[in-house]
Amino acid sequence: MRDERGSEPTEPTGPESPETFARVDDGFERLWTPHRMAYIQSDKPSHESQDGCPFCTAPGRSDADGLIVHRGRTGYVVMNLFPYNPGHLLICPYRHVPLYVDLTDEETAEFTLLTKQAIAALQAASQPMGFNIGMNQGEVAGAGVAAHLHQHVVPRWGGDSNFLPIVAQTKALPALLEDTRQQLVRHWPTA
Repeated sequence: MRDERGSEPTEPTGPESPETFARVDDGFERLWTPHRMAYIQSDKPSHESQDGCPFCTAPGRSDADGLIVHRGRTGYVVMNLFPYNPGHLLICPYRHVPLYVDLTDEETAEFTLLTKQAIAALQAASQPMGFNIGMNQGEVAGAGVAAHLHQHVVPRWGGDSNFLPIVAQTKALPALLEDTRQQLVRHWPTA
């Protein structure tokens, strides 16, 4: 599009032009989220101590108060209190262990089964188009509660991300945690 003089517009120069920003052109786009630093620097439970561990205290509460969707023999499924999307679940062993390799064979088998059941319940309850499944092992890898192993199961839909988390530090979630928990309980697969 030409300007009023018939010239092609050019990139702005000066203090607001991209060329003046301190950066190295390495091909990565970066989203700065300084508000997360308060969470990153907050106190977390240790590997040795269960004091303050949300994954150790949740099973001692009622299912509704602890946001628990399903209880197994060696592990359980709980709603994420800070979900990325509605239905964001966490698979947790009851035992306070930090790493996947710390699980017994029995715990590993049920951990896998609970993950599969969580996916089936989410598919039946809300028909997501895909899933992000994973765990962060250790603080340096991004684990918010590194002392207690947990795996994320995040349902995904086309267009489920937008500008709000970055611009407004707000995540729009169209369903209440308890409503979503009840729907998943109703759709949990039976043996």
